[in-house]
Amino acid sequence: MLKCMCFVYRIFAMKRKYVAKEYIVYMGDLPKGQVSVSSLHANMLRQVTGSASEYLLYSYKRSFNGFVAKLTEEESKKLSSMDGVVSVFPNGMKKLLTTRSWDFIGFPMEPNRTTTESDIIVGMLDTGIWPESASFSDEGFGPPPTKWKGTCQTSSNFTCNNKIIGARYYRSNGKVSPVDFASPRDSEGHGTHTASTAAGNVVSGCPYADILAAFDDAIADGVDIISLSVGGFFPRDYFADPIAIGAFHSMKNGILTSNSAGNSGPDPASITNFSPWSLSVAASVIDRKFLTALHLGNNMTYEGELPLNTFEMNDMVPLIYGGDAPNTSTGSDGYSSRYCYEGSLNTSLVTGKIVFCDQLSDGVGAMSAGAVGTVMPSDGYTDLSLPFPLPTSCLDSNYTTNVHEYINSTSTPTANIQKSTEAKNELAPYVVWFSSRGPNPITRDILSPDIAAPGVNILAAWTEASSLTGVPGDTRVVPYNIISGTSMACPHASGAAAYVKSFHPTWSPAAIKSALMTTASPMSAERNTDLEFAYGAGQLNPLQAANPGLVYDVGEADYVKFLCGQGYNDTKLQLVTGENITCSAATNGTVWDLNYPSFAVSTEHGAGVTRTFTRTVTNVGSPVSTYKAIVVGPPELSIQVEPGVLSFKSLGETQTFTVTVGVAALSNPVISGSLVWDDGVYKARSPIVAYVYDSSV
Repeated sequence: MLKCMCFVYRIFAMKRKYVAKEYIVYMGDLPKGQVSVSSLHANMLRQVTGSASEYLLYSYKRSFNGFVAKLTEEESKKLSSMDGVVSVFPNGMKKLLTTRSWDFIGFPMEPNRTTTESDIIVGMLDTGIWPESASFSDEGFGPPPTKWKGTCQTSSNFTCNNKIIGARYYRSNGKVSPVDFASPRDSEGHGTHTASTAAGNVVSGCPYADILAAFDDAIADGVDIISLSVGGFFPRDYFADPIAIGAFHSMKNGILTSNSAGNSGPDPASITNFSPWSLSVAASVIDRKFLTALHLGNNMTYEGELPLNTFEMNDMVPLIYGGDAPNTSTGSDGYSSRYCYEGSLNTSLVTGKIVFCDQLSDGVGAMSAGAVGTVMPSDGYTDLSLPFPLPTSCLDSNYTTNVHEYINSTSTPTANIQKSTEAKNELAPYVVWFSSRGPNPITRDILSPDIAAPGVNILAAWTEASSLTGVPGDTRVVPYNIISGTSMACPHASGAAAYVKSFHPTWSPAAIKSALMTTASPMSAERNTDLEFAYGAGQLNPLQAANPGLVYDVGEADYVKFLCGQGYNDTKLQLVTGENITCSAATNGTVWDLNYPSFAVSTEHGAGVTRTFTRTVTNVGSPVSTYKAIVVGPPELSIQVEPGVLSFKSLGETQTFTVTVGVAALSNPVISGSLVWDDGVYKARSPIVAYVYDSSV
């Protein structure tokens, strides 16, 4: 019998090893008093698994409460039902939402600055940093601010300075990829690029557990702004999402979190970072684009926008159609080789030539077959440029047809792919197609995203640990790179938030967010027919944001009232806040009463609706001032502001008003207007959006 029991246990242990996964157990705020959080986590884990040392991977204990553990699904369910647990969810991955841009939004090389600016600390949660980049030189910088409590995880290949004052790396499972570093050094490039955009000098994914660990430390270390350029694959409930959780605790500690909206556009409700206590940033196009010309042997030249070609091709080169060069030794025929799949091309026919392919790809198939260049359809991708591992031309369908006809018209077709050149984008700014769109998928009547910032063709520092594209055979190693994504937009907003905080160090995260939103430059609907669901309050305007006149402030208590109104129960909110919270009919707040700097109204198909919003503004402009309400909107929107005039006698004074929005049955999916409070010096603008809610989205 004893042998049998041991054998059964052995089988269970082996089975558990393969079915257990990493889970995050979120427990809210840190417990009050002298409590050993690590011991608490270990005891809870022992109750469920029988062991703690074997399965406990990481404890969050500096800024909020929780841990990461290897659990079976059944064990995760047991833990989620235990007292003190807010949520339990698998440790997934957040994807990376992968200079002229600052000039374009009106922020010059030498703006008006404050003496406190050098005390503002921006915490970047990303893939790491390349410390040798000139963007992170500490020349002219004094020692770190005295409030800094962080550390630098130095190693043989990484040190900090007075610019990079601290750095940590996180691997909750203890595993480091062979191509990565066991240090804060960046092997991928994304983190170096975003860091130098947010706070640089002028010159693959993140696990949930590591994101929360970085939040836990950044808050405790004393950063002022957190910049996070990663996002999920789908929307999650506020307290089952590591970014929303981390941003909430950041807000509790006076820190604004700036997030990328996401790169899943242009579908409606594709935004994945949208918590009301953080800043959600869409990606806009700047007035610079890159064109790559293909010159053919018949003296015709065609330009495309997608490739960013840094290669020099001095001579005309033989041009071949991929469909005419199948690798029959691997069973390929012209049907597969015309798409230039890897291994489908005959190297003896392709080597030294430019290959014309019928499908957009990364160019690896042509490169591995010995081609010196490739021509592909652009498949409609515009507005951004990407590096390829070999000279590349991407053309629209009309041009590719002409290229194909040219190849068939001569026995010796030739071509030359020229180096990319810069051109002006006269239509900028507008939000790029890939930027994730609203509406907010969790809380319908909060406008998301909040704001737009440059996120296309952004030049910033890059890692020198890998080649420009990371493709084998690409030997280009560069200190700077041009890439696109809401990842690039987010650090622009983070840098602007740090700039505002340098003038107003006591302002709350919500006040800084309000200043950025209400001073944003309005954007045109000509290129973005989804209006504010593309660009939020408009294009970031950092100089104006430092002096907004009025701010819409929100504190933790206001967010708690909002969460009560959203159906979160007392027990969970008490854990999240660490306070004795009681939700009741008297204290529950509606979404329309959250003091947000924008207004959104959802309605059903064919139905009208009327909503009344209550808002309070704080005077941060002229001590004695009178603001008048200026309302603009289409006929389908009835907008009433009461009172229509706000008079202030001192700085810090608050005034409350209501906005009643009547929406007729809409013929368009989304319409918008605006409310501007204007005293002749300052203008605080808020968008007002009405839309038809589609329950299938």
